[in-house]
Amino acid sequence: MNFGKQHIIYFLGIGGIGMSAIARYFHSKAAVIYGYDKTKTPLTEQLIKEGMQIHFEENINEIPENIDFVVYTPAIPKMHKELQYFQKKAFNIYKRSEVLGMITRDAKSIGVAGTHGKTTISTMTAHLLKQSAIDCSAFLGGISKNYNSNLLLSEKSDYIVVEADEFDRSFLQLHPYIAVVSSIDADHLDIYGDKNELKKSFEVFISQIQKGGKLIVKKGLQLIMPDNIDIYTYSLNENADFHAANITIKNGYYYFDYIFPDGIFKEIKMGYPGLHNIENAVAAISVAVLSGVKENEIRPALAAFEGVSRRFDFRIRTEKLVYIDDYAHHPEELKACIYSVRNLFPDKKICGIFQPHLFSRTRDFADEFARSLELLDEVVLLDIYPARELPIPGITSQFILDKIINTEKHLVEKSEIINFLKNRDIEVLLTLGAGDIDQLVEPIEKMLLS
Repeated sequence: MNFGKQHIIYFLGIGGIGMSAIARYFHSKAAVIYGYDKTKTPLTEQLIKEGMQIHFEENINEIPENIDFVVYTPAIPKMHKELQYFQKKAFNIYKRSEVLGMITRDAKSIGVAGTHGKTTISTMTAHLLKQSAIDCSAFLGGISKNYNSNLLLSEKSDYIVVEADEFDRSFLQLHPYIAVVSSIDADHLDIYGDKNELKKSFEVFISQIQKGGKLIVKKGLQLIMPDNIDIYTYSLNENADFHAANITIKNGYYYFDYIFPDGIFKEIKMGYPGLHNIENAVAAISVAVLSGVKENEIRPALAAFEGVSRRFDFRIRTEKLVYIDDYAHHPEELKACIYSVRNLFPDKKICGIFQPHLFSRTRDFADEFARSLELLDEVVLLDIYPARELPIPGITSQFILDKIINTEKHLVEKSEIINFLKNRDIEVLLTLGAGDIDQLVEPIEKMLLS
C-alpha cells in the first residue's frame, strides 16, 4: 500500500496492539493519523506523543474531512456511532487484517500462528533477524522490551515478521513465505463454534504459504499439510526436526543445545525466563536458521532478548519477593506459565491473581481453568472482563472458583486488590489475564516495593 505523505487515515480502535502497529507504520510514511479508542492507556498516550490525534468518546464531530480510508478492528461493536457514520457515508473501510495482508503481499513475510505462543515467537524471531545481517520489519502482537515498540522497520530487508492472528479468521489475509504453527488448542469458540472448525481455518492458513515456502509446525499437531512446501517439526525436547536438549539452569539463566537437521548449537544461553519459552526459542531460532541467520549472530541475540511486555514479565525479582505479570488467558497458557514459575521457584509459595477474559471462554473452559489454577498455592479471581461480549446468565468468576479444589482461593473486587494484597505474606505473585488487569500492574508493583 503506497499511502504516505498528505494521506489521512482514520483508525477505529487505534489503541489495540495490532491496530497501533499499523498506525505507526503509516505514520512512519508521513501519513496523517487520526483515531478513536474507548479508553486511555499508556500505549494511546505514547501514540499521541508520536504525533497521532486520538479521542476517546464516540463523536463524529471529531472526524476530519477528506479521509483516504478507515481501518477498524472487529472488536468495534456494529452499532458504534463512528463506524455507522463511515458506512453511511461510503468511506473506504478495511479490517485491520485486510490492511496487514496488503502491506505484506509483496514481501517475504513470516507468519507466526497458534492459539498461544505466537506473540513471543514472533517477537523473538524478529529480534534474531533484526540483530543479524538479514534484518527485517515486523508487526508484533506485543510491545518488544528490546525495542519498546510493536513495530520494527527496515529499509533494506524483504522480510516482514507478522503475528498471524486466528481471531475472526484474520490470518487468512496472509500469504507467508515462512509460517510457524505453535498450537491449535480450542479457543475463540464464539467465532468458530468448535475445535474442528478452528483446525480447518489453520489448514487454510498453511495452504496459503507461498509455493516453495516453508512451514515449521509443533510436533504432534494434526493438520492436513500442503504438498508444495518444505515442512519441518519442532518441539521442546522430543525428537523433531528442531528441538532442544541438555536443558540446564545456571545463575538463573537457561542453557540448552539446539539440534537441527544440519547440526547442533551447543550451550545456547537464553536471557528470557520460562521453560515454555525454550520451546518458543526453538521455533524462533529455526525460522532464523532457515532465513540464513548465522550461529554467531543467533547466540548473542538470544542471550540479549528481553521479552515482551506482559509475557512472563518480571516486575520485581529479589531473593525475598518475585512479581511476574503475564498475558495468559487460556487454560493451556496458564498451565505453561505456572509450571515455568514452579520450575524457577520450586520452594516458594506462588499466589496468582487471574482475571478471566470473555464470558464465552469462561463458560467453554471453566473446568480446564480450574485445573490449571489449582497448580497455584493461592488463587485470587477478579470479575470476568467482558471485552466485546454481553453477560451470559450464570457465568461469573464464582463459576470457576467453585470448581477449584484443595487451594486457598478468593474472589476479590478489582478495586480492592491492593488492600487485599497488603495483608498477605507474598513470596511469588503472578498477575494473569488479557483484560484490563494490566492497569493493576504498576499500582501492585508500587505497593509491593513500598
